[in-house]
Amino acid sequence: MLKVGLTGSIAVGKSFVVSVFADLGCVTFDADKIAHRVMEPGRAAYEEVVGEFGRAVLDEDGTIDRVKLGAIVFADAERRKRLNEIVHPRVFEEQNRLLGEVEAKTPDAIVIIDAALMIESGGYRRFDKLIVVFCDREKQIERLIRRNRLTREDAERRISAQMSSDEKRRFADYEIDTSGTYDQTRLRVKEVFAELVRINSLR
Repeated sequence: MLKVGLTGSIAVGKSFVVSVFADLGCVTFDADKIAHRVMEPGRAAYEEVVGEFGRAVLDEDGTIDRVKLGAIVFADAERRKRLNEIVHPRVFEEQNRLLGEVEAKTPDAIVIIDAALMIESGGYRRFDKLIVVFCDREKQIERLIRRNRLTREDAERRISAQMSSDEKRRFADYEIDTSGTYDQTRLRVKEVFAELVRINSLR
């Protein structure tokens, strides 16, 4: 099994890239969705997050409101660090469980895990290869404003709160630039996929 990490800053088009890899036959997991699961009521991360950030981050139904929590952590680097310290170990545990299941069923699979903070958390070291997705900064700002209905100032603050695309690219085995059209991006994904298939066949 070839384990591939995929990362990139906010609003650079990671979801589209992952969807193309899935269409090509890769097994894909979204670390953000895994993080949602480990913060559900009854899970260990839930109690710690509520204990750390207070009941003000809860929705009416008692679940953690990601928007409220995001407003706190994107405005304060120390609070963001604390959240990551709570959530990341649980996400790693769940990823390991999922990877184990895939390997047991399909030992020759190519598995791609998409995680925005894979480099910052050190999680990228757990993978055989790392793909970094990026795009032109102005396009990134426009996408984030449109997707999250933010002001330009808020969008720029969120982007600046993360490691820059240029920094992430230094860690990459493969880069995928999504600044162009969907077709151009899809073509680049296919090129990277062909290389992953080749590497996997040699293992």
